[in-house]
Amino acid sequence: MSDRYSDHDRNEDMKVLHGMGYAQELQRNLSRFSNFAISFSIICILSGGINSLAQATSGAGGVGIGIGWLVGCFVSLVFAVAMSQISSAYPTAGGLYHWGSILGNRGTGWVTAWLNLLGLVTVLGAINVGTWTFFMGTFGAALGIENTMTTQMIFLAVITGGQALINHMGIKLTARLTDFSGWLIFAGSILIAIVCLAAADSWDFSRLVTFKNYSGDAGGNVWPAVSNGWVFALGLLLPIYTITGYDASAHTSEETLNAARSVPRAMVMSVIWSALFGYLFLASFVLMIPDMDQAAAQGWNVFFWAFDARVNGAVKWFVYLVVFLAQLLCGLATVTSASRMIFAFARDGGLPGSKSLSRVSPTYRTPVAAIWTAAVLSVLFVWGSSLVSVAGTSAYTIVVSCTVIFLFISFTLPITLGLLAWGTPKWEKMGPWDLGRGVFTLFAVLSILSMVLIFVIGIQPPNQWALYITVGFFILTAIVWFAFEKHRFQGPPIGDIITKRQSLIHAAEQAVGETK
Repeated sequence: MSDRYSDHDRNEDMKVLHGMGYAQELQRNLSRFSNFAISFSIICILSGGINSLAQATSGAGGVGIGIGWLVGCFVSLVFAVAMSQISSAYPTAGGLYHWGSILGNRGTGWVTAWLNLLGLVTVLGAINVGTWTFFMGTFGAALGIENTMTTQMIFLAVITGGQALINHMGIKLTARLTDFSGWLIFAGSILIAIVCLAAADSWDFSRLVTFKNYSGDAGGNVWPAVSNGWVFALGLLLPIYTITGYDASAHTSEETLNAARSVPRAMVMSVIWSALFGYLFLASFVLMIPDMDQAAAQGWNVFFWAFDARVNGAVKWFVYLVVFLAQLLCGLATVTSASRMIFAFARDGGLPGSKSLSRVSPTYRTPVAAIWTAAVLSVLFVWGSSLVSVAGTSAYTIVVSCTVIFLFISFTLPITLGLLAWGTPKWEKMGPWDLGRGVFTLFAVLSILSMVLIFVIGIQPPNQWALYITVGFFILTAIVWFAFEKHRFQGPPIGDIITKRQSLIHAAEQAVGETK
């Protein structure tokens, strides 16, 4: 524990948590950097920035990175700034669910929780599938591994199980590895930038502002043939979908020292540093590309094609190893985030088996059942959805295309509710991280506008199924809520319930060995 974390700080953290009706069951051990590193690791520009690179290079070309990356990163920053204000006032595990309930009502909190939970579990599966794809593109052939459904599922089961086991064994071990991951992403980005700039024939910076429409056959059919405006807009999905997951800082609030100050800062800075270092290595990669037209035609294989063409063998393999390790740790941090969301929602009775899912191990001080549930569900999602096709398209592809939309809606709901609740008894004052009401209002409005942009772009071909899934989700949740959950689910404790819980809080803390 940090020497700067005094008994007064500890008491203040617990006072805030107790004031919201919850016990300090999880172990509060994360420094500000560790909280930052978990979000930074989930964002993992060495994962999404590489595995989804073709969304830009096979879309609008160099300008998709040179300008599109910056525009998309600003969109993500808008959400992070708005959420940081709320996270400072309400620093709890499963923050988004809690915010949606306190700033709105039980119903809005319940919907927010399901949106965020489904998004996190399916994104965990997608991240580890991306790691498998990268592994096969780099080491698979050399190791004689065939790319079959069976080998993929074995790979996913092994790495997801490993990620869950590390999380099971305590936040200290997880934090050490995600701290390392944070530094690895910084170093890996610089390494790729240096390698690319050294391998480039020349540094033609005009590439970064040169637009060319590569949609359709010219871009390997990454995007269907669309107009110039649409192809640039679709390319924004690269930075927007890469730079998400920073809500992990909020989900680990109850394990973070000085959470009301550390969490919001970590959330915002994880986006800023991801944006800057992502731009550094992606812009350098564009400068290294032998020919933009040929690169666009490679489609999803563009990263490996360019490195094969330009980079020395030993250096190339070392870069691949660094990226692969960063992607593994990305999945590790995502298990942390998803499990804390499950734990928080179950703690208030929001899930089947809530009593077990909200139980914290006295030995490891982690929500063990929630951790393994997140891991198992993510693997089952990949396996089950890969077996089903809709109109010739894999259900896995269809679901993944809309899960990030779910995540951003789960961001937007509490932000919108906060905009409406500020100044009322639901939210009377800002937390210690206070940028001012004017700044929050501005970024809340920008978040709502950005959500509209993301939704419109996100449901365009080839992701048109995302529209039907999103509409279907809201119809289904409305039916379930009004028919069942409205009469059963109580939501987070409020008012007199918090006062009555104090004796239970003390007993829960004693059960896991938490001492004042």
